[in-house]
Amino acid sequence: MFKILPLKGGLENIKGFYFQGVNSGLKPNNEPDLGFIRSDEEVDVEALFTTNRFQAAPIKHFQKYPKGFKTNFLLLNSKNANAMTGEKGIEDIEELFETLKEKFPNIKNPIMSSTGVIGYRLNKEKIKKAFDKFSFQTRDSDSIARAIMTTDSFKKEMALEVRLSNNESFKIAAICKGAGMINPAMATMLCFILTDANIPREDMRELLKKHIETTFNAISVDGDTSTNDTVMLLANKIASYDKEAFSEALRVLMQNLALMIVKDGEGANKVVAFEVKGAKNKKEAKKIAKALSNSLLVKTAIFGEDPNWGRIASTIGASGCECDEEKLRIYYDNLLIYGEEKREMDEETEKKAFEIMKKDSFKIVCDLQIGDGNFTAYGCDLSYEYVKINADYRT
Repeated sequence: MFKILPLKGGLENIKGFYFQGVNSGLKPNNEPDLGFIRSDEEVDVEALFTTNRFQAAPIKHFQKYPKGFKTNFLLLNSKNANAMTGEKGIEDIEELFETLKEKFPNIKNPIMSSTGVIGYRLNKEKIKKAFDKFSFQTRDSDSIARAIMTTDSFKKEMALEVRLSNNESFKIAAICKGAGMINPAMATMLCFILTDANIPREDMRELLKKHIETTFNAISVDGDTSTNDTVMLLANKIASYDKEAFSEALRVLMQNLALMIVKDGEGANKVVAFEVKGAKNKKEAKKIAKALSNSLLVKTAIFGEDPNWGRIASTIGASGCECDEEKLRIYYDNLLIYGEEKREMDEETEKKAFEIMKKDSFKIVCDLQIGDGNFTAYGCDLSYEYVKINADYRT
């Protein structure tokens, strides 16, 4: 048995790590746009990246290290993705680390992660000058969480303590960012998870891959997949460990952070769970759920609070998956709005459905009654504000 307890704050709950965000001049108003996460000792690191064919330079730089390498330093920046910059983008990262080693010679196998506008090389001079602001003994989770934000309207961080039945414990904490270009195909925008658990290397990768599917890989804001999507787990192994307990804590952490991203979807007002059950198999359930979370017509209906189940049915039928209109049932929360016995919504049902859609969050359940496939995806509405934010993204 074990207990999972929420903790206040974020990364500062994990001993042995240091972190800070500073302003390098990329963001206005002295907001942090550059930062680091470091450890006194080299730590195990596992990461999952975007499957976008145009992976950014920081990902390619990471992949140059041998399998199973350890690190003690992450350099993070926002406002510039360092993507589509070719070999020069990787060389820029290596040059920055050479400069950083002059100020902090203990760096081992450093990693960089970036987010922002695609197609521009890093402003190395601004970044190098900002290195003078780094205080390598600082533990400021707030500033590093804000340093990776782009169009995010709030910082995203979470920390948990796991208490085991033998009175031993370990902790896990994370920061992440993401509000647009969210339809990840392996990870999320950026997420950095720290733990003091004595977790074996093989468990790190196994559990990341296990829980990515139902958390970060099950969300959509706009159906686009970034060039920089990253989820990274670092473990210094100074505390206890239990695989079952760690697995559940990791799932809870990733699930909550994923829902924060959906809640913060650019211009979003509502978070919706799309639960598909009774599909032919899990693969088809996932395909339908993701289609619903990505559908522009469904998203705009949610924004307009219009209980138009026809858009949901149409999306299911267009998915290419096995379905039968005689068996299909659609619910908003627990309210049946379509089924063999209810082909058209009466006035009372439509009124109740409208009240459900006025809420900040609700569930749309689609029961195909074909097989035993189940999957839940998460999405949000599509508002006028989304268009405004992305039309003005560089200006």
